[in-house]
Amino acid sequence: MRDMVNLRHDEVPSRWYNIIPDLPVPLPPPLDPDHGPSRIGNLPNLMIGECLKQEFSQENWIDVPGGVMDLFAKAGRPRPLFRATNLEKRLETPARLYYKGEFYSPTGSHKVNTALAQCWYAKQQGFKRVTTETGAGQWGTALAYAAAVTGLKCTVYWVRSVYNWKKDRLSFMKLFGAEVYASPSPRTDVGRSLYDKNPNHVGSLGIAISEGLEDSQKDPAATYSLGSVLNHVLMHQTVIGLETQKQFEIFGDYPDVVVSCLGGGSNFGGFALPFMGDVLKKGKKIKFIAAQSQVAPNLQGTYQYDFADYAEMTPLLKMYTLGHKSDMEPIKGDGLRYHGCSPIISLLRNEGYIDTVAYPKDEKHVFENARLFMETEGWLPAPESAYSICAAIDEALKCRESGEKKTIAFNISGHGFLDIPGYRAVLGVE
Repeated sequence: MRDMVNLRHDEVPSRWYNIIPDLPVPLPPPLDPDHGPSRIGNLPNLMIGECLKQEFSQENWIDVPGGVMDLFAKAGRPRPLFRATNLEKRLETPARLYYKGEFYSPTGSHKVNTALAQCWYAKQQGFKRVTTETGAGQWGTALAYAAAVTGLKCTVYWVRSVYNWKKDRLSFMKLFGAEVYASPSPRTDVGRSLYDKNPNHVGSLGIAISEGLEDSQKDPAATYSLGSVLNHVLMHQTVIGLETQKQFEIFGDYPDVVVSCLGGGSNFGGFALPFMGDVLKKGKKIKFIAAQSQVAPNLQGTYQYDFADYAEMTPLLKMYTLGHKSDMEPIKGDGLRYHGCSPIISLLRNEGYIDTVAYPKDEKHVFENARLFMETEGWLPAPESAYSICAAIDEALKCRESGEKKTIAFNISGHGFLDIPGYRAVLGVE
């Protein structure tokens, strides 16, 4: 019995999957608010041109440029799919557990998949610098890396509550040459309005997005890059699920349950959407589970139009949201602390294709299951990925009770080597 399957580099998908033409109902378009300047009209000033084109594409498949394929090769793509045999034995479950190892990357997460594409497109368009936000720090690190290898400068606005405890990841970003600022910062009008009132403001992804957008707007040589939520970002990430489909063919298996953690939606979408395409086009039966935190259970929010950022610089997006100015308590899996969910995933959730579970904010149950995974499979997951592991284990335990021999696939979107202080705080490990 195989425990791991990987592909050759020449088997890495050379086209991204765009699910928009296959959705069960049309995707609601972005809208302008009733008052103020047109956010939609300003999109060409906010986004990389090719990414904006892909955002609204009705083509099922988008070719990956040769230059991006070369960058994928240098970044070590493809990534392996593992059978979690030791974990299965420990759980005494008849379920078959498989996990995708997206932690096999230069920065230790799946975020490099879209960071490389966006920076390559930005370079082709003539930009000199990219700006962005980051929550857990995985996206900021990935963009810093991608900017470095494509010859761009990078500026990152990092949610302050995480900036304050992830010192090693801060150094990691700076080693790639990035400028990194705690958000809210005094460097932008949006950040200053909050910073002046409270220099210790914990921040949020919504605020950091606003700062990244404002920064890029003030510099003609800069453009903004988003790490999640938008359609083109999820599409770039489908390389994960497309590879996984090929690997399941080699294993001779196919998932009954697909699980991943979800903040804005990039890793869940990248892993799940190719399989969702099988459901929509081929009639496959799969249960999809998005694992979240109770501090930001956006898929349990309201399905309505809302801004993607705190300062209301983006168009209104139809999505499940908790409100773009919501206060959310910091957690160690802070990449899951975002008010809204990707419009594509929100639509599929609203149509009944996606289930969700939200775990307690103390994170003890989640991190204990991550420790069980470490003891059996040997990998230290990022705190966000611990939620994916936890949901997969919960499903496997249900199979132990029912006797069902389900195949459960889950995505480990990042490693946790720079997150040990978070595990120490939650689990009391000295």
